[in-house]
Amino acid sequence: MAEPTLEIEQIEILSFLQRHSPFKELSLPEQTLLATNTDVCYFKAGSKILEYNAPLDALYLMRSGLVETYRRSGTLYNRHSEGGIFAEQGLLRGRKVRFPAMAVEDSLVYLIPADVFDSVFESNENFADYVEVGDSERRKVSAPDRVPPSTSMTTRVSELISQPPVLLADDATIYEAATLMRDQSVSCLLITANDDKAPVTGLVTDRDLRNRVLAERVDPDTRIGNVTSSELVTVAANKYVFEAMLIMLRNNVHHLPVMEDGRPVGVIGIEDIIRHESNNSLYIVSSIFRQQSVSELAQLKPSVQACFVRMVNEDANSEMIGSAMATIGRSFKQRLLELAEQELGPPPVPYCFIALGSMARDEQMIVTDQDNALILYDNYSPKEHDDYFKALAKFVCNGLDACGYPYCTGNIMATNPKWRQPLAVWQRYFSDWITNPTAEKLLHCNIFFDIDAIRGEAGFVGRLTTSIVQMAPAHKLFLASMTRNALQRSPPLGFFQDFVMEEDGQHRNSLNLKRRGTAPFTDLVRVLALSKGIAERSTYGRLNAIAKANILPLGRAADFQDAFEVIAMTRIKHQASNLEQDLEPDNNVLPEKLSEFERKRLKAAFQVLANAQKFLKFHFQA
Repeated sequence: MAEPTLEIEQIEILSFLQRHSPFKELSLPEQTLLATNTDVCYFKAGSKILEYNAPLDALYLMRSGLVETYRRSGTLYNRHSEGGIFAEQGLLRGRKVRFPAMAVEDSLVYLIPADVFDSVFESNENFADYVEVGDSERRKVSAPDRVPPSTSMTTRVSELISQPPVLLADDATIYEAATLMRDQSVSCLLITANDDKAPVTGLVTDRDLRNRVLAERVDPDTRIGNVTSSELVTVAANKYVFEAMLIMLRNNVHHLPVMEDGRPVGVIGIEDIIRHESNNSLYIVSSIFRQQSVSELAQLKPSVQACFVRMVNEDANSEMIGSAMATIGRSFKQRLLELAEQELGPPPVPYCFIALGSMARDEQMIVTDQDNALILYDNYSPKEHDDYFKALAKFVCNGLDACGYPYCTGNIMATNPKWRQPLAVWQRYFSDWITNPTAEKLLHCNIFFDIDAIRGEAGFVGRLTTSIVQMAPAHKLFLASMTRNALQRSPPLGFFQDFVMEEDGQHRNSLNLKRRGTAPFTDLVRVLALSKGIAERSTYGRLNAIAKANILPLGRAADFQDAFEVIAMTRIKHQASNLEQDLEPDNNVLPEKLSEFERKRLKAAFQVLANAQKFLKFHFQA
């Protein structure tokens, strides 16, 4: 029996099915059965798709957009984007809607008729198993254990090629082209002048067939060369993925023939790049927002660690790594706050959950604790509202601990009532720290001068930051007190430029690169920034602004940046090495584990830090 001839739209559906589970694991006849019986529906953002207990006659498969499904209580059950399915539980339970659905964004959805769904469900055990497991269990199974080591900055285009190119002579017909695309399960053909040994003259995509053939009612017996894209844009196989991305953006194309020695070796599409990019920190972030509970979020901890190690192994610098890890950390906090509000209900008054310290500076490492606080609207009443915000803080802080961000040993967390206050109280805190300073009072408050909004009323943080940068430069005693604290932690260098080791504890005879390296650097740069009313939060951003403000002698800011990078990267590589050896990562490096070159660089960086502290002491007469 001959296979059915697919229409252009059905070819596109078939291609889509072959990219997404559980459909891509089906046989070609099963995939074809689905493709030839599937309808497509458009749902506008905000429109209802399914109502509870309504009759159900199809499986819903996301083509594009975003759809949310809900429990009967109205709480969020799941979010569905490209390739996601919903309504399967209703089909299995009396063909009634179990989870109402709403379009969050404008969405295109494929509808697979119930009788076709039943046919494949009954004949394919793997498909049945996938569908019966349900959303919550699938999320657990699909949680990534490890992020593959690749980035657009270091991966060659050739690594994205999954199969050889499919070639067709330009004197073939449109019908022959469409048939070949269907049979080869590709969305693009390379067109040659005469035969498959001739140079490539153009390409044709499924979109071309839709827009230039179907929409224009072109005869299928017309030569394919007549509808081929005329200007051929290619990429060399040895180019980097990010270069391919730029070529696509610059030329507004979605497919690139990959060339090597003048010959095509493959074709990459925008979907290949998107799939590749899912292997980086952006994918971790998107995964965080798909999780529906603290336990599911906690399962992502190995992925975060793997992402950190991968960035180190691919020679990312400390600024890139710190920013990526801080973004991941913020995302955990944001998702936990969303889950907390789902459980507790909407907040009784507006609030802003804030990050402090390394996360606020975009300098977070894999070894970090949680430093956070809550700024509340000024009509906050402890008697009426604190039970809610106490529960919110507890939910988030406990959740962060479960996800790999331990409780702050100094109790600088939103669970501490002192750090859960209205905006007016926070303004008094900062005013008192700046106008009535002592080194002792400021000792544990340095971290509050690195502040960033995570969720809620970001304007609260903006108002505090404006006050700080306006007040700080005029209060010399405040700057002197901050300087005295910044000088308490000196670099671990002795009189003869040898390393001074930790003397006690489990890390005896090691160098603590946070306490004696990056932390004092951060402290002194913070003081210099505050002295000039610089609002930048990151150490690198502050150093750049300091250089422009001419606070330091010529070239000194660049020295500071280089030295900070050496210390930070030594610390980062040590932590990555710990993880690769299945050890608990820490900040303590054994000098004998470093090469002679690394030891020399580290000593030089510590000397820059020592000189910087001398400059700071002299500049502010601390």
